[in-house]
Amino acid sequence: MGGVTGVLGIAAAVLLLSVFAVRVSIRLGLPSLLLYLAIGVLLGEAVLGIQFEDAGLTRSLGTAALVLILTEGGLTTRWSAVRPALGLGIALSTVAVGVSIAVTGFALHFLLDMDWRTALLWGAVLSSTDAAAVFSVLRGVGVRQRLVGALELESGINDAPVYIAVVLLAAPDPITWTAPLLMGYELVAGAVVGVVLGWLGGVGLRRAALPATGLYPLATVAVCLLAYTVGDLAHASGFLAVYIAALVLGNARLPHRSDTLSFAEGLGWIAQIGLFVLLGLYASPGRLLDALVPGLVAGAVLVLLARPLSVLFAALPFRVPWREQVFISWSGLRGAVPIVFALIPLIGQVPGAQNLVDAVFVLVVVLTVVQGTTLPWLAKWLKLVKSGEAHEVQVDSSALDELGAELLQVRIQPGSKLHGVYLSELRLPPGSSVSLVVRDDNGFTPQPTTRLQVHDQLLVVCTEAMRTATEQRIRAVDRAGRFARWMGDAGLP
Repeated sequence: MGGVTGVLGIAAAVLLLSVFAVRVSIRLGLPSLLLYLAIGVLLGEAVLGIQFEDAGLTRSLGTAALVLILTEGGLTTRWSAVRPALGLGIALSTVAVGVSIAVTGFALHFLLDMDWRTALLWGAVLSSTDAAAVFSVLRGVGVRQRLVGALELESGINDAPVYIAVVLLAAPDPITWTAPLLMGYELVAGAVVGVVLGWLGGVGLRRAALPATGLYPLATVAVCLLAYTVGDLAHASGFLAVYIAALVLGNARLPHRSDTLSFAEGLGWIAQIGLFVLLGLYASPGRLLDALVPGLVAGAVLVLLARPLSVLFAALPFRVPWREQVFISWSGLRGAVPIVFALIPLIGQVPGAQNLVDAVFVLVVVLTVVQGTTLPWLAKWLKLVKSGEAHEVQVDSSALDELGAELLQVRIQPGSKLHGVYLSELRLPPGSSVSLVVRDDNGFTPQPTTRLQVHDQLLVVCTEAMRTATEQRIRAVDRAGRFARWMGDAGLP
């Protein structure tokens, strides 16, 4: 019992420390994943002396955490936001992956004198962007929604083809002409499994009469985990199945939707914290020094050559402006995913696999510091942040399931053109109304002559059918003012 008590105590202390580390990371301008990695390293052999060298267990727990992270990412992604970037997002997660593997492998073959298969394996491991890093960093940068949608889709989908490529390259069998057919089957089948289970899960949850509200979030997450399992058993892509299922469920009319999304967000945070602390615990600082040079060389090839070329090829059919291509290239954030995937050849006892794991760890830390901290500056320098959009109006929602209605909580940010608009000029769709305004900690029932101000908080009641239209109207006025419709702003992403 004492051992169990000690483990629970350490886990609780690490979790609390990691939660408070989020606030520290915001103040320092660093992605929180670096602090989680640092906590793991402090717990490990170099400092506190906890020995943990089980690569198989690390990979298993890492895969489970990635599934939960993809579940949270899919559930919290709005289809209306990513739909305009669907083609670009798919191209980035497929075409760009192939180009990145080829370019990185070609460069490392000559620069580090690797054989072709090993060099391509390095390229495959490094080609996956990290969903946790992208979801946590990009949503706070303030760039146009189309760019965020494309990058979120890329990070949610590209784990699937990268995983298949790593498994093929790490296997001892020769790669034949059937490999592309196998990859195509796994991706298509995984997407089908995700769509079917996501749709069936949404229908089932709407018709089910569960005895407790808290069971709905559990059932929703269980459907997503089931999608991963079914996909894996069908020799399809479980990663793609879980993300697509979560995306379908997250945009369905779920009972107690707000509670479900909050629960999924909490699971996502636990998964991120646990995963990065685990990887930090597994890392050996003594070996990292030997991997410093190959890690930096691979990182330079990836950031300066492979990523820009892969984005260029993926974006060709979509006429993406060069400024946006530069930002997308620099936004290829790496995190836990490459480290977890690097464990696959290590478990398979591929020669040089340990050096790959250590080099990827070095690369992830360096690139996270360099890219994660400079993204906001780059977005402003490229003029991709519209005036006032970095502080765009905040809209949160809570469901009133029995009434078929929703509550929208709106906070007016500095720079918003909602400031000075009379309530009568807001012209919300039928079935929507502002029921409460909180100003300077005082709440009152607004009248048509009430004039909105910066820092006001509004409580908007609307029917489920009018939820999207209501939010779009609020965002349109936030950007273009009371004459938003005349100026052609419909509030779309």
